[in-house]
Amino acid sequence: MVAALTLSAADAAGTWKGSMETQMGATNVTITIQPGATLSGKVQIAEYNATIEKGKLEGDKISFEIRIDAGTVAYEGTVSGDEMKLDVTGTQGNKYVLSCTRQK
Repeated sequence: MVAALTLSAADAAGTWKGSMETQMGATNVTITIQPGATLSGKVQIAEYNATIEKGKLEGDKISFEIRIDAGTVAYEGTVSGDEMKLDVTGTQGNKYVLSCTRQK
């Protein structure tokens, strides 16, 4: 019998840093996830700071959105240990890949 891997928001808590290639070049991203029963926190991307909305963590799958001046940015991917891999959908529907590592 194999036990299912389930993570809680507390397991993903911490500061995650990475970068992604956008039409404006490499963009640094910092995701701060707060410990607690629900997935909440903040995202800093380029000059924008936004609060995580609609946060979900089911098994190793993570998803959330942020709202910035230009619109909504959606994040969806996986968390494994200290690595987070996300597919990011920008405000104009552009797709990006973001890999982050948890900072110790």
